Amino acid sequence: MTALYKYERLEAEALWRQGTDKQHRDVIVSVGNSTLVISDMQGRPLTHWSLAAIARSNPGKFPAIYHPDGDDGERLEFAKSEQSVISDIEKLRFVIGKRRPKPGRLRLTILALISLALASLGLFWLPQAVQNYALRVVPPVKQQEIGLKILSLISEFTGQPCRAALANDSLALLEDKTLQGQGSLYVLPDGLYPTAHLPGNIILISRELLEDYEDPDVAAGFILMEYLRFEKGNIFQNLLEYSGTLATFQLLTTGALKEETLKRYSQHILLQPKLTIETSRVIERFQELQLSMSPYAFALDMTGEQTLSLIEADSLVTWNFKPSLSDADWVRLQNICGG
Repeated sequence: MTALYKYERLEAEALWRQGTDKQHRDVIVSVGNSTLVISDMQGRPLTHWSLAAIARSNPGKFPAIYHPDGDDGERLEFAKSEQSVISDIEKLRFVIGKRRPKPGRLRLTILALISLALASLGLFWLPQAVQNYALRVVPPVKQQEIGLKILSLISEFTGQPCRAALANDSLALLEDKTLQGQGSLYVLPDGLYPTAHLPGNIILISRELLEDYEDPDVAAGFILMEYLRFEKGNIFQNLLEYSGTLATFQLLTTGALKEETLKRYSQHILLQPKLTIETSRVIERFQELQLSMSPYAFALDMTGEQTLSLIEADSLVTWNFKPSLSDADWVRLQNICGG
């Protein structure tokens, strides 16, 4: 209390009442740096009050009436003539009040910090946590179901996937050659070039890949490259990021995404830039399947200048490449969309 030293000894006359059933009596009030000492007119102490625990019942009015905080039965009355002492008591009470801990303010501060922390969690941690959880718990079967739903929505502006009795077996052979049982292959008649992929290991190719080239290894190369993009990226994660936290939470709780969300995504997915695959990985996968890279490389660049590394890699192999389809199967497949 060193800031209050100038108030070490002030005195004034006042009326003191010990309780509601007691008479007022004249007293001398000594003001210390933290207490009021109430004495009789002979200077004998009667009681003392802590300045930190007194209240004024009539601010700005006279006589100035004080009482212990919470007990207005006992009180002190100062006449207006003691204005200087009253003023000093008010200053002391103000200083002490400022130094007193503010539980309400502390609670508000704590509440604000908690709210800020929760808001930060909601803004930064929660979306990622919900997404990561969905990536862990949504099974491949459900992802494929979602992928097929997206395909049905894409088909509204590309046309239904091509099917033909004489060509379906050839498509299955090409699918087995390139995807080796790890995905499903669909041919779209319009609105797509050359390839795309959907959740559930679904690979989409355009009819032009079948009809515009004489070599089935061109189509096989494009299909394999799209599957490599599927492996490198995470199309289901891309869908969740596009859909947002609320939609992802809905998927976790109801097992489905709104059709409107999937419809927007079906238009979005076909416009996405293609992921770049490292040349070494491309060569490795083509060679694993014993599939020639040159037809695909020349389809990308007729001069071969930009795809020379793929063409040269073909010349270094020590085995004979296996055609992705026989001539008869290729001819049948080229007519899967009606020729």
